[in-house]
Amino acid sequence: MKYITAIIQPDRLNEVLDALEKNDIHLATVTQVMGRGRQKGQAEVYRGHKEVGSLLRKVKIEVAVNEDYVEKVVDAIKAGAHTGQIGDGKIIVMSIEEVIRIRTGETGSVAIG
Repeated sequence: MKYITAIIQPDRLNEVLDALEKNDIHLATVTQVMGRGRQKGQAEVYRGHKEVGSLLRKVKIEVAVNEDYVEKVVDAIKAGAHTGQIGDGKIIVMSIEEVIRIRTGETGSVAIG
């Protein structure tokens, strides 16, 4: 079981979600976050508004999957988020020790989805 977190540009969210959907990945958590990377908070234009400051708007997508879906999720996120510009984002893949579905009490890979 793996937990995949991606930090992407906000305007690429729909493309990433569409790419995930095309690969039969329907469960995801999305959060609006602020952060900075190598661009160190350089001004950027987001939806016609110039963003200035040390923290820029980003979107965090979190997906928990069984091992056989990891490559599909990573490929979908890369395809949807890629622009070739600085700040396209990062994908982090972590191991999950345990998952428990609260409603049924199911555990492990069955509880993921």
